Amino acid sequence: MKNKKLIWQLPFLVLLIVGTVLIIRQQQSVPYQTNSGLIFGTSYNLKYQCDSNLVKGIEEELKRVDNSLSTFNEKSIITAVNQNKEVVLNDMFLSVYKKAMEVSENTDGAFDITVAPLVNAWGFGFKNGINPEKAQVDSLLQIVGYKKVELKGDRVVKQDPRIMLDCSAIAKGFGVDVIANYLRNLGVKNFMIEIGGEIVTSGINEQRLPWKIGVTKPTDDPLGDAGGELMTVMNVTDKAMATSGNYRNFYYKGGKKYAHTIDPKTGYPVQHSLLSATVIARDCATADAYATSFMVMGLEKAKKFLEQHTELMAYFIYSDEKGKNAVWFSPSLKDKIVE
Repeated sequence: MKNKKLIWQLPFLVLLIVGTVLIIRQQQSVPYQTNSGLIFGTSYNLKYQCDSNLVKGIEEELKRVDNSLSTFNEKSIITAVNQNKEVVLNDMFLSVYKKAMEVSENTDGAFDITVAPLVNAWGFGFKNGINPEKAQVDSLLQIVGYKKVELKGDRVVKQDPRIMLDCSAIAKGFGVDVIANYLRNLGVKNFMIEIGGEIVTSGINEQRLPWKIGVTKPTDDPLGDAGGELMTVMNVTDKAMATSGNYRNFYYKGGKKYAHTIDPKTGYPVQHSLLSATVIARDCATADAYATSFMVMGLEKAKKFLEQHTELMAYFIYSDEKGKNAVWFSPSLKDKIVE
């Protein structure tokens, strides 16, 4: 009886094996498409396995994000909000606004989408050593603070009409998520999406290996760029990764190097040694927002925060007591570091 059962099962096993081989061969024969361009004032690069090039649909999705969240787009929803015009808030705007407020609450205001006026005030003259006067900082603090805006029904209500929203510290990550969902909905399983350094990966690359993403060494070379020397390489397949840290915007104090990051609470640059924060999370909007938050919080506060939020992983580059670059990363990230 057992032999008869085996004889009957054999054809099914053969079909299963043959089918599996054919599926693998078919997957290997599907080409990887490459798209690149400009969006949100930065560049984007995509690589994905698909029979056809999806650039038209991808650009339409990116345009939808731009029309919702770009402060450079005169017709965007966020521009209308900043100009105190009546506007219908769409799902994209609401999703990012709510995520931003959630991160602001979690980080006690280290993340704040109203901080742009202060960033601009410090940024414009920073290279020439022309910093804003205390009176100007105090004045700007009156229109900065995430608790000074709230969502009432389908409207953003501000305590002061001069308050401006700027989602640049989360919008790129959100844009990456939008494209990732677009590809997944079309059945694309293997892809890498990068917008301005924020990344989501899925599946495997053209070499049939997990995606590997590099973290750049911070440098204060004014001619340097994000394509510089790598600090490490990580396997971030099926994850989102975002990095914050203005690699070419440092100041020196007491022989130490500090990133030029503005604290939304004080209105002044933070004075801690964290130079770069890379965050790995389930989605890129979350990774993007927390990477910015950690740059404000500094190394020690960020480490304590991560102890309570094990859903996040981080890789920090900081300036040690001797002024040299040093590294700290989440213990759970150890098996993802490949170089």
